[in-house]
Amino acid sequence: MTQNARRSALASLAALLVLTGILSAGVAHAESAAELPAANGTVVLPAQEWPLKPGPRTIKVYVFYPGGQLKNVKPSTGLMLSIHNWGGHGADGTASPTALAERLDVVAIAVDYLQSGDSGSNDIPEPYEHGYLQALDALRALEFVFDGLKARQIPFAAGRIFATGGSGGGNVTLMVNKLAPRTFTCIIDMCGMSRLTDATAFHLPGAGLNARYSRDPKSPAFLSADDQQIRFVGNPEHLKTMKQLQNTCKVIVVHGSEDPVVSPADAREMVENMKHEGFDVEPHFITTADLDGKVFTTPGHGLGNRTAIVFQVAGKYLQSDSPQALVRKTPTDFECRDTKVRYETTHGRFVISYEAGYPVGRFEAKR
Repeated sequence: MTQNARRSALASLAALLVLTGILSAGVAHAESAAELPAANGTVVLPAQEWPLKPGPRTIKVYVFYPGGQLKNVKPSTGLMLSIHNWGGHGADGTASPTALAERLDVVAIAVDYLQSGDSGSNDIPEPYEHGYLQALDALRALEFVFDGLKARQIPFAAGRIFATGGSGGGNVTLMVNKLAPRTFTCIIDMCGMSRLTDATAFHLPGAGLNARYSRDPKSPAFLSADDQQIRFVGNPEHLKTMKQLQNTCKVIVVHGSEDPVVSPADAREMVENMKHEGFDVEPHFITTADLDGKVFTTPGHGLGNRTAIVFQVAGKYLQSDSPQALVRKTPTDFECRDTKVRYETTHGRFVISYEAGYPVGRFEAKR
């Protein structure tokens, strides 16, 4: 059976299972029948179910090629996620995917992950998901492009996989590296949340953000210790797990030293924890002395031109022809197809399965 035929058959089976109610609610749907567009375009993919709204769910994925055409992908071409901000969609608040594709020789990918769009994250009663399923959505989009190029037997640089994002997109950028610790070569976080703090979760006095969680175990919005722990990127024990899985990603953190929305102290804590565990982390805490009026315009949350920021702080690592270009030498999580990504928490563990190629997350409670 050809790859296209297999995708079509699986998609038909998924549709049948959804209609008959057989498809497991906690597992991502079967492979999508969607194909890579021949030119810059969008596709809609099935995504893992959100427990707060049971049932089938989809994500919109934006694909940008060098020169705008799939035919321009070549052996040196990498892949790069550019992840929008809290409540945004497409490439809001992050680096321009078109500019990334053109200047870095990458297929740039944006995704409308869970709760994208203002009405999806601010005007609903459910709490803001804050990075876990959102990162799985972004990884699903990345795997779709990865698998699509493989299926078409189009050579590309699987060792050049990057991600960036601003604010909430910075949070998702940090989380994709955590949930796929064997995949990324370099990520650039711009003022992202490194953890779901009590202040943000429960909108305590002085909080810059409101994720609308509850301390009440009977509430659908209840935030368990386990859910909070998996969303802590600087969790020392989880960082140890990432290193055991041979994470080699270069982590570039760009944060305003006077950010009133996302605490610079949390970002500094994450950086120090990463350094302690031997991560390749490069922090840039922006002060008024760094402002040039073009790239950096504020030491606050906005930072400046987030496209230009990526090129300035990371261009030498991301450009394929640079003497300092980074290339990962080991297989991606998508290729490993295992369940080795496991993070222990107070009452159990989070398991990220790559058995299907794309990630499926689950929580296993202690018995």
